[in-house]
Amino acid sequence: MARRSFHDQINNLPCFEELPKLPNLPKGCTWGLWDKGSRDELGTLNLLTPDTVKNAGTEIRAGISVSLNWSLDKPKIPVFGRKKLSHKIIDNSTFSGSASFDDELSFNTQSGSQWDGLRHAVYRDQTLLYNRVTKQEIMGPDSTDVLGLNKWHDKGGIVGRGVLIDYVAYAERHRIEYSATECHAISHADLDAAAEAQGLTFKQGDILLVRSGLTKWFNEASDEDRDSYFTNPMKAAVGIAPTPETVSWVWDHHFSAVAGDTLAWEHVPYSTNTLSFHTYLLAFWGTPIGELWDLENLAEICHKLGRYSFFLSSVPLNVPGGVASPPNAVAVF
Repeated sequence: MARRSFHDQINNLPCFEELPKLPNLPKGCTWGLWDKGSRDELGTLNLLTPDTVKNAGTEIRAGISVSLNWSLDKPKIPVFGRKKLSHKIIDNSTFSGSASFDDELSFNTQSGSQWDGLRHAVYRDQTLLYNRVTKQEIMGPDSTDVLGLNKWHDKGGIVGRGVLIDYVAYAERHRIEYSATECHAISHADLDAAAEAQGLTFKQGDILLVRSGLTKWFNEASDEDRDSYFTNPMKAAVGIAPTPETVSWVWDHHFSAVAGDTLAWEHVPYSTNTLSFHTYLLAFWGTPIGELWDLENLAEICHKLGRYSFFLSSVPLNVPGGVASPPNAVAVF
């Protein structure tokens, strides 16, 4: 039998149940699926083909653009002890001969709005990153830039059709009461129902955004409540439930990337007895995860226009070997 071309492989991706079981690995690991004579470093970003990007351009019809990035100083107290933004203005007139200024930034790339890159999370049982990359390959004396953010730049960034599921609005309409600062689990059935209510259909390679309400809570909370939440080491947050059914749902829709407005995209905390979405998305599938994105203005525009799909462009920091980055993302209608 003739070997299928890479283009054919993309158009005929297996569903979750059809994924081959790899030796000594859980069901659902896709290592090797995208290899083309060498070890793949892009995972599901391979779905952002020229045709996919070109078709996404048809979403631009109203001439409206919306930033999806929180300001770099939010939250004031980053989670998990990460370094907050330090911004210094420098008087450069001594060197320029006239009044001029520079500035310097220092921050943890996962302190606010972010992409988790493929160097971020491992399959814990074997301490392996996506496609069997080891810790030594990214931090050892012979480390390389394998799986680094620069590989996304080599591809041209993350550009394609974005889709928003507004779970906040869906829950309000259906009187589903929850707090964004509690471990409220969103299921695949919830995602399907919310998408159907919006008239939203999916396409292979879509960049899925889920609005679940944490940044909305942040905008409305008092300074005292914000500080109390972000300094609590046992914090919880709304998010997608990493159940077997929902994991299958996400893979079977063949998204190129996922993002949301909450701490981890999936709910926090999640059980240590089961595999997390971070394991499936980052380590098993090579799917970038966006966290703490600002989706409030986006949701408003989607509601006003009556459509929840758009052209999305994201160009993270071009850091060789980079682990994570602010998304620098914009939606265009």
